[in-house]
Amino acid sequence: MQNIIDKIVLAMKDPTLRRRIGFTIGALVLFRLLAAIPVPGVNPATLSQLLNSSQFFGFLNIFSGGGLSNLSIVMLGVGPFITASIIVQVLTMIFPSWKALMHEEGEAGREKLSQYSRLLAAPLAIVQAIGFIILFQSENVLPHLGTFAFVVNVIVIAAGSILLTWIGELVSEFGIGNGVSLIIFAGIVARLPMDFVQNYQKLLGSNMANLPFYILVLIIAIAATAGVIYVTEAERSVPITYAKQVRGNKVYGGSSTYLPLRLNQSGVIPIIFALSILLFPQIIFGALAKWATHPLIADWSHTLLLWLTPPSWTYGILYFLMVVLFTYFYTAVTFDPVMISENLQRSGAFIPGVRPGEHTRDHLAAIVTRITLVGAVFLGAVAVLPLIIQAFSPDTTQSFAVGGTALLIVVSVVIDLLKKLDAQVSMREY
Repeated sequence: MQNIIDKIVLAMKDPTLRRRIGFTIGALVLFRLLAAIPVPGVNPATLSQLLNSSQFFGFLNIFSGGGLSNLSIVMLGVGPFITASIIVQVLTMIFPSWKALMHEEGEAGREKLSQYSRLLAAPLAIVQAIGFIILFQSENVLPHLGTFAFVVNVIVIAAGSILLTWIGELVSEFGIGNGVSLIIFAGIVARLPMDFVQNYQKLLGSNMANLPFYILVLIIAIAATAGVIYVTEAERSVPITYAKQVRGNKVYGGSSTYLPLRLNQSGVIPIIFALSILLFPQIIFGALAKWATHPLIADWSHTLLLWLTPPSWTYGILYFLMVVLFTYFYTAVTFDPVMISENLQRSGAFIPGVRPGEHTRDHLAAIVTRITLVGAVFLGAVAVLPLIIQAFSPDTTQSFAVGGTALLIVVSVVIDLLKKLDAQVSMREY
């Protein structure tokens, strides 16, 4: 802790770092101001009831940076850009040229893929804006708009998402940390005081009868945070040795290093995939249960909706299994043992005790498969932790934000921010 404080003091003494930190804070303040401007005609009571009754909107509210909670002009947040980035990463498995951009062309290739994500985010923002306006009109959150007003609202909401993405890119370039991640982080942190006040009021209303349960939840929250930090930073070091090469009268190589394989290479992406897949049946069966004219279809839709809606055990089991499955899937997308083994062989490096080529590829694949199992099970446990706590809560209407997507995002962003701040301070020290 003292080392972190010293780094912050050194950063504040450097004028360049002060400007970067000030730019980052200013951008986040601008984002929170934009998130406080609602679109015209919002019914706050109906909106609050809809957000509290649907996990779908709670999930989207996280990635909007809290902009969806009051239907602001930036209600989409950076969600379209994140969706576009995921689509582009998945497409790298289909198009070899895109895969080469990611793995072989370095920073220039990643910048091209990022540009593809920006271009794809614009039409996605327009489609999502149209869908949200129609949905909120059907739920009486927004009044029914004329054609001109409808088009204007779509343009404003889509432009708000593009503006936030641009602000995030500016923070990444002129500030500290990843701008898009910091926008999501700011939205999550901004909700914490309100959540704390609500839980405190519920605790007082229960005449302290539920105090032991809340203390247990606090302990679990601290343990979950420590576990996320440990797993996020954990890695398996594979020893690498470079063969000696004689050039003229000099001998090169012969050094030893290691290849770091992270325990959780996929981050929060598997949870996003799993939630997205599970939310579609909720929407479909919810609509059928509400609008189906045939009583048998309505009854079956209502039953399936109960099975697929938290905090049911069916939903929890499916959620856990899908997080584990998508962890393996995303790791297979981002980690290519064939390419790594070929690069090692070309550079004259090898793993001690393992032959180059196919044996190295199989060895790396086996290691990644084993450590991914640990990371996948941990991710699944963190994802379903709020459901487990809610199942044993004396207040069945209370939802807890311990674990899950929000916790992983907050911890990952804070760790990344501290690393980049440390790198900036170290560079200026030297």
